[in-house]
Amino acid sequence: MRVNARDKAIVADLVRFRCLSRDDIAELHFSNIKNPITQANMVLKRLRRDDLITCATDRRKYVYFPVPGIKKDSAKIGHFLAIVDFYKQIRKVELPRVFDVEPKIAGKGRPEPDVFTIWKGAPWFVEIQRSQFSDRVMQEKMNRYEQYYLSGEWEREAWQPAAKKVFPYVWIVGAGAGSYRTAGRSFRVFQDTVDMMKKKLGIDS
Repeated sequence: MRVNARDKAIVADLVRFRCLSRDDIAELHFSNIKNPITQANMVLKRLRRDDLITCATDRRKYVYFPVPGIKKDSAKIGHFLAIVDFYKQIRKVELPRVFDVEPKIAGKGRPEPDVFTIWKGAPWFVEIQRSQFSDRVMQEKMNRYEQYYLSGEWEREAWQPAAKKVFPYVWIVGAGAGSYRTAGRSFRVFQDTVDMMKKKLGIDS
């Protein structure tokens, strides 16, 4: 079985993001060559043949998964693809130094961010919103971040700089962003719809 560095990188991204569309893979791993879509199709066909990846073919655009991976009919596929889209947008500005999908923060009542990233020299917890949450649900989310801030446990994270401990910014991206009550928190909260985010970052598409 022939497995090269790019094959391994594709599989690693499938593990990290849980799933990727064909176009995602072409953009992330074939953008520097001629005919990226054609080349992506050829490589993905080979990786499927060798049982290194699997694919949901019942969608208009094929979605690929690692082996083993989440179910092909998982209700979270759209959510994970939205996380991938967020990653693709911010990397146009600067490649994140860290990008963890659904990181686990130890302890009861801790926040459950969709992403932890270190980007543009700063740590961020990111909430990707595909639908608008009620005020009650969002306040519960913010309360979990508040409790984590007050616990001081974040100061012991391995990514923390030695000189000065920094609590991550919280960034709400997507549906309802801009309407959630976040004033008075112990940490900074940013809210952007996807279009607002792209405008702020100077991204056209």
